[in-house]
Amino acid sequence: MSPAIAPSELCARGHSLVRASFTEVFVSHARFVWRCLRRLGVREADVPDACQEVFIVVDRKLPTLDLSTSPRAWLFGVSARVASDYRRRAHVRSERPIDEEQEVAAPASQITELAHQEARRVLDGILDGLDDEKRAVFILFELEQLPMAEVAEAVGCPIQTAYSRLHAARRQVDAAIRRHQKGTVT
Repeated sequence: MSPAIAPSELCARGHSLVRASFTEVFVSHARFVWRCLRRLGVREADVPDACQEVFIVVDRKLPTLDLSTSPRAWLFGVSARVASDYRRRAHVRSERPIDEEQEVAAPASQITELAHQEARRVLDGILDGLDDEKRAVFILFELEQLPMAEVAEAVGCPIQTAYSRLHAARRQVDAAIRRHQKGTVT
């Protein structure tokens, strides 16, 4: 007979979420879900609502989750569906955020933060240019650093297909970065 494992230890080890409480799942994975939603095209202002939608699904489905499922793969799948629904909503399509650059005097310590914000904005724009399948693989492998087996499980495709999508996504991202650099270097 094996010793009992605490639910929080199950989440920490990356094992099934079934034995973990909702609170433990939320505490262990909320930041992951938040990042995924943002990178899947949910506007910054709408991420809290989308994150809440993900965890409503988690609360409902947690007791029936398959023991063999990777927690992050399952949570990414839920996040991807919520983000996809978000992007299809009519009010999202009709709203156009204005990218106004405002001149703001910033102390030296804020210059680095402003550079990071600009880099995130550029990355979000590049990710918006990828189709959903390539975007999901790129986010999970390159940004979240999940093993390719988990990535393939999360997106529901064979591992070779996931590698193919990653390769295509990398080419598109590299090309977009080169275009951006040419546009900013004058």
